[in-house]
Amino acid sequence: MNDPLFHMISDGPRPVAPFSHAVETNGFVFVTGQMPTDPKAPDAPLPAGIEAQTKRVVENLKIVLAGIDLDLSHIIMARIYLTEFYRDYEEMNEVWQSYFPVDRRPARTTIGVTGLALHALVEIDLVAKRTEK
Repeated sequence: MNDPLFHMISDGPRPVAPFSHAVETNGFVFVTGQMPTDPKAPDAPLPAGIEAQTKRVVENLKIVLAGIDLDLSHIIMARIYLTEFYRDYEEMNEVWQSYFPVDRRPARTTIGVTGLALHALVEIDLVAKRTEK
C-alpha cells in the first residue's frame, strides 16, 4: 500500500473548511465536495439557481482533477447533495449529464440534505481512478 498523497491545488477553489482538495492512494483519488464558488472571486455571491451552481461545481471539480493530471473521464463515483431535492433534481441532472457521454457516466448517489456550507444549493464529491500508463 502506498502512503496517501494530500493534494492542494494552487489555483483551485478556496476550501470552506480545513481539508485537502483531494487525497490519492493506490490509484484512487477522493475529491472533497466542491461548492459553487468562483476560484477567481471566492468572496463573490454564489451563482443564482441550480443550473448555474451545478455548472460551477463541475467546473471546480474539473480544476481540482486537472491539478493532478486527471479529468472527468477518470470519475468512477459521485455523490451529489441537494438542499432542494424535489425542486432541483431534474434541472441538476440536465446539467450533470451534459458533461458525460451516455456510455461513460460515473456511478452516482444523489442525496437531499437540510443545508450546505455557504447556503449552496448543491455540493458534489467524487472518487476517481488514475489509469495505468
